[in-house]
Amino acid sequence: MPLTDQLNDILNSLGGFGPEIWLSVAFCFVLVAELILVRSLALPKARLYLAGLSVTVLLVAGGWAVLLPTRGFLFMHLLFVDQQAIFIQVIVALSAVSVVLYEAFTLPINQAIDRPKLPLEWYSLLIAMTLGLFLMSLSVNMLSIYLSIELVSICSYLLTALTADRKASEGGIKYLLFGAISSAVMLYGMSLLYGMTGTLDLTAEAFGAEMARQDGAVVAVAMLLTLAGLLFKLAGVPFHVWTPDAYEAAPVPVAAFFSVAPKAAAVLVLLRLVTALPLEASGFGTTVLVLQTPLAVLALAGILIGNLSALRQTDAKRLLAYSTIAHAGFLLVGVVAFNEAGFNAVLFYIGTYLFISLSAFFLIDLLARSNGSRLAIKNFAGLGAKQPLLAVSLTVVMLALTGLPPTVGFTAKLLSFSALYDAYQQRGDAWLLALFGLGLLNALVSLVYYLKIPFLLFFRTAPDSSEQNSPVRLPKTAVWVAVGLVVPIILLFLKPDLLLRFLANG
Repeated sequence: MPLTDQLNDILNSLGGFGPEIWLSVAFCFVLVAELILVRSLALPKARLYLAGLSVTVLLVAGGWAVLLPTRGFLFMHLLFVDQQAIFIQVIVALSAVSVVLYEAFTLPINQAIDRPKLPLEWYSLLIAMTLGLFLMSLSVNMLSIYLSIELVSICSYLLTALTADRKASEGGIKYLLFGAISSAVMLYGMSLLYGMTGTLDLTAEAFGAEMARQDGAVVAVAMLLTLAGLLFKLAGVPFHVWTPDAYEAAPVPVAAFFSVAPKAAAVLVLLRLVTALPLEASGFGTTVLVLQTPLAVLALAGILIGNLSALRQTDAKRLLAYSTIAHAGFLLVGVVAFNEAGFNAVLFYIGTYLFISLSAFFLIDLLARSNGSRLAIKNFAGLGAKQPLLAVSLTVVMLALTGLPPTVGFTAKLLSFSALYDAYQQRGDAWLLALFGLGLLNALVSLVYYLKIPFLLFFRTAPDSSEQNSPVRLPKTAVWVAVGLVVPIILLFLKPDLLLRFLANG
């Protein structure tokens, strides 16, 4: 392409790159604002100003993405704007806004609980991570995929280790080590794909055509190596080991954000990567079906490891960490189906998981704070009578995580496993049937640990010899933020078309 055409393409692409430019400028502005506010205002007031500024930045980015008229390729096929990318960007922006609001509204009780307080730098790091996730959702070139994942990873390491305690440092180091390994493996896989196809562009016709000519085993190995970085972001097996330590070390708002936003962006990149392979090939060409059995095995392993490990947990945040590993497996169920219903089910699942996961983290934290205790599961005993609204809301969330009606968790699992069963009927792969049967069985197994906390809330009393601190009054705004996230869990069960129609139009 001539240089003039390249420059024209770059200039024309700027119109569809507005939210990302806004986040880049806002990141620099928030950094400068932090330096100024710390010197001119008291720390609590500076924190509130930065929280308000960050919420404004994130809301503008999310709204801009929704209202953006541009669709198609940007910057010579490095990025691609479509309905799915905008959907993921909205999920990322909403999750970022929710965690900033929750952190801001719980500021008055941070000191009383004696928990590590997030430094002011976390606002700019969150905006930078949001920028990386926005770029991930647009990426269709292996170069842009890798760079955006690394931006997200660096911000994640810093956010995990940001608080000044030993556990945070340990969690951040573990996160960094596993991230470096997965990044190296992913780069090796990308080099193999480039060597086989001669292009980094997943949307190029040459990519699918050249992959179809390769041996199936070689394609499967190269693709699985490339998926390493995405499985790391998804907390999927075998790159899941960092999850419980990082979640336990990170403050609740950070852990809640990790549980939703990186998964949303990673699952879309995963869908783009697997759909780059031809679904059907003439003659004896290699198709995407070479990945079906390996991905089914990884999905089943994630569901089993996540659920069985969660059964032994005594800390609520570690329990939710293993829960996210299991849900990463459930997310892969729709991918494994390799049909349109399965891909829509994956996007529906991650859209609903936004509300389920954030509310789970917030409600558990608020219940522990109300009793002046930490997040040990035993400390929730007897809190149902003291905090009935929070306790009932948490019970609804736990039912959603299990996948039971009347919550949208049931609808999400129903759509995923229906698509998987259709795929089994078409292809007859025994691994698909194993994933279908054992996946549904594990949904029942998860009842044991998901309902452990509601059981303690309503059917056990707090021991007299409790080492808990004196009760703490909760800010009403923080309570309503957490409870408000529960409303869509019921609403989308009653009206799933509100989300399905949007996905179908994409």
